Amino acid sequence: MHGEFKVPGGKLVVVDLEVVDGKIAEFRLAGDFFLEPDSALDSINSAVNGMPANAEAAAFAKSIAAALPEGALLLGFSPEAVATTIRRALQKATGWRDYEWQVIQGPAIAPVLQMALDQVLSEEVGAGIRKPTLRIWEWDRPAVVLGSFQSVKNEVDEANAAKHGFEIVRRISGGGAMFMEAGSVITYSIYAPSELVQGMSFADSYAFLDEWVIVALKSLGIDASYVPLNDITSPTGKIGGAAQKRLGSGAVLHHVTMSYDMDGDKMVEVLRIGREKMSDKGTKSANKRVDPLRSQTGLSRAEIIDRMTATFTGLYGATASEITPDELAKAEQLVAEKFGTEDWLRRVP
Repeated sequence: MHGEFKVPGGKLVVVDLEVVDGKIAEFRLAGDFFLEPDSALDSINSAVNGMPANAEAAAFAKSIAAALPEGALLLGFSPEAVATTIRRALQKATGWRDYEWQVIQGPAIAPVLQMALDQVLSEEVGAGIRKPTLRIWEWDRPAVVLGSFQSVKNEVDEANAAKHGFEIVRRISGGGAMFMEAGSVITYSIYAPSELVQGMSFADSYAFLDEWVIVALKSLGIDASYVPLNDITSPTGKIGGAAQKRLGSGAVLHHVTMSYDMDGDKMVEVLRIGREKMSDKGTKSANKRVDPLRSQTGLSRAEIIDRMTATFTGLYGATASEITPDELAKAEQLVAEKFGTEDWLRRVP
């Protein structure tokens, strides 16, 4: 069995192993990491050999850490990273390059239809109808997008939302509210087979699925990094946040919203958030704009998206695609039956 795991912000970890009578045998660790002393490699291999194949990742990591010689130096990886790679090998996980990726950009559509498309495209990837896909969202009107478990009345000032023309919708993933205006944010969704994150904890999978965008932002001069569980940030403040949903159909939906140039005053009016929350989103005053991408790059939103898609394609390979008429019809049906209903919107009043 073979497993690979690129540590977010670190190095590639590779393991090969066999399972004999329910226990790991012939375990071999490799990768482009740094490890001192050399003998530590044999220590890690010995620590894993003989362990039950059904052991949890934490047990593998504990055994590896205990076996390391005193003063051992691990650069670009950790016992936990080796444990994740072992679980990926045992569960036959895949890598980015195992798939033919597609990229969809736009078109601008109604917010409630965006919610339905996320479900439709995820399910189609899980069923093998659509190839794994990266989709860049575009907006045709302002919206507040609530996480699956958020309360409408706790998160949104509905009177102010109506005054400013904001539609309120609810997505299928958890996490916090997203404040959307055309041209103010960059949002993308990744629809992937669940095998891509097989053997990873939720925390690992968040950073793993967003590593490509960290690479893209760094190429634009932003000192971007990932802060667990789901934040993309820089020394000047938070840039965006991620949310994820693993579907029973065999797919994972992962999406991110990053601030390009948002109206901080309007956001405070529409969302029931305090000054402390505003500071977390990159500004200390509600009178300022929340503009980490615009201010840190000096580039247009379109230029940043072009760099993102080019980075994704360069790393993983991808071809241009679009939403099919059948997918759109399925999404419109879901709007009528689910996402456009009061029952769904106010499932948490």
